[in-house]
Amino acid sequence: METILQLFIFIPLAAFVISLFLPAKKERNISGLAIASSATHLISILVFVIIWIMDGAEVLSVRHLTLFKNDEIDIFIALYFDSIAAVFAMIGSVLTFLVVIFSKYYMHREEGFKRFFSTILSFFLGYNIVILSGNFETLFVGWEILGIASFLLIAFYRDRYLPVRNGLKVISVYRLGDICLILAMWMSHHLWHENITFMKLHDVDLVNSQLSGNSTYGLFIGIMIVIAAAAKSAQMPFSSWLPRAMEGPTTSSAIFYGSLSVHLGVFLLLRTYPYWQGIEFIKWLIVGIGLITCLIASSIASVQSSVKTQIAYSSIAQIGLIFIEVAFGLHILALVHFAGNAFLRTYQLLVSPSVLSYSIHDMVFSFKPRKNNFDGPFLRKIKNAFYVLAIKEWNLDGSLYKFFWNPFKKLGQSMKFIDTKATAIVVGLLFLFGLYSKFYQADIPPAFFKALPLLFSSVGLLLIIRAFSERGEALDAWFAAIAGQLFMTLSINLINEKFGYQQVVIYLSGIILSALVGYICLKKIRAIDNDTRLDTYHGYTHERPKTGFIFLIACLGLIGLPLTPTFIGIDLMFSHIKTGEIILILFTSLSFLYVELAILRIYARIFMGQHKKNDHPIAFKYS
Repeated sequence: METILQLFIFIPLAAFVISLFLPAKKERNISGLAIASSATHLISILVFVIIWIMDGAEVLSVRHLTLFKNDEIDIFIALYFDSIAAVFAMIGSVLTFLVVIFSKYYMHREEGFKRFFSTILSFFLGYNIVILSGNFETLFVGWEILGIASFLLIAFYRDRYLPVRNGLKVISVYRLGDICLILAMWMSHHLWHENITFMKLHDVDLVNSQLSGNSTYGLFIGIMIVIAAAAKSAQMPFSSWLPRAMEGPTTSSAIFYGSLSVHLGVFLLLRTYPYWQGIEFIKWLIVGIGLITCLIASSIASVQSSVKTQIAYSSIAQIGLIFIEVAFGLHILALVHFAGNAFLRTYQLLVSPSVLSYSIHDMVFSFKPRKNNFDGPFLRKIKNAFYVLAIKEWNLDGSLYKFFWNPFKKLGQSMKFIDTKATAIVVGLLFLFGLYSKFYQADIPPAFFKALPLLFSSVGLLLIIRAFSERGEALDAWFAAIAGQLFMTLSINLINEKFGYQQVVIYLSGIILSALVGYICLKKIRAIDNDTRLDTYHGYTHERPKTGFIFLIACLGLIGLPLTPTFIGIDLMFSHIKTGEIILILFTSLSFLYVELAILRIYARIFMGQHKKNDHPIAFKYS
């Protein structure tokens, strides 16, 4: 039975790869491939679950593939199957099958028909990897694939301003959850001194013995898991991204933000429940987040004029209740609640255009004025205040910008001096000095050498933040992001000799190759009309679709997605940062947070948005 688990990952993977080679004009072949693969997956998972239940429904855990191994670190792919995975897998398969059938007709003759179905298949691949993951590393592979698929589907109408902008907004919140998950993995390595599997987390004695002497470590891991789950499931204070994600096609909104992707925060809490169930603070933190989200999201949903926004916030409120159910250990109820909410929101989103027309008809022909009530003036003021807050969505979007993104953007914009040639020379000499200090450590005073890792990590972070806020030439931002990653690698290599040359090569191999490919693509675009500034959207995908696709792959490789060895190198880098090196882990985490946003921002600005020339159709800002 264990060996069959990989089949449920192989089916969407094979379908995704095949879809890339199908001609874009062959709609029947493209949609037929998606329908056939999802139907095969559905039948297979149903038969598997029936046989699994008949055999006693024992938990399945299997180690499949070793990615890297030495005396201290063992990174491997593991699969895990229990009742939670069975429910999520079956519901995901059913809904994907129904949505791809609906999409065959809904997306008919759409310009991005092939792009849509390829992205849906990549989403289904990432979803199955997450659901069947047996450890944090495997889960993170699917987690990253889902994030990129979300960005591409939200920005599906890439010639419009708002879909692209909202895609970047959503991926920024997703990336924050990704970093929290990486930090949870980092601290888990120090707590367990191994790549802990979800199977071992069910060993109560092992978990209690580890947490009894390392309560601070355990609390930190729990908080990071909760933040990652809250960001993925749009819980407070991250709720504002979900209605913004509705700029994509209705069918992708249904499967992503109505049913499957938005519930993965719940899955993460269910999967890690044996770990944090004994930490009272974590349990009440989850309850508090769920309760506040339920109350605020319900108030927002009740006053919104957009059907999709109403559905989004209603779904958020229900997921808040599911968070509470998970915290109290009511897992069967949580799974039933998840199934009901997923099917309901998928249905509501798919019929939302029709519901909107019915509501307008009813409002015009069956309007009834509201009856006067006898509330006092004080109570009316309270109601009006809450009404205004709900209309403004409690300023959630503005608060995220004010406290999370704007401070770093202003910091980056204040460092325009980095773009000068003199600064570039100084940065280059500083990097060469770092290499010299690595090979000739005896020539450097010990006290000064200890300060070098923090110096280089701070320089790397500043370069990446500058790339994130760059509004000038795209090549300047590209080189700043690459230089920042080189400095971060140097800082960790200096402080830990165990992060040796082999591991450095693993990390930098994907970055260097992707950097070179991306540079060539940007030079080709710049040769068109000598304009690759980042203060506007250029929409070059109209003229250079192949260059845009190659540049996107280079971007994904540069930020460490599971395309190159760099993905393994990220885990290796964090594993070599010690728990006492707080400033270094902070700088490294912020660097990985903003480097993805900086790189995807370059792609969005150069290849997405309305094309600058008038010989292409001009789209409205939003649908």
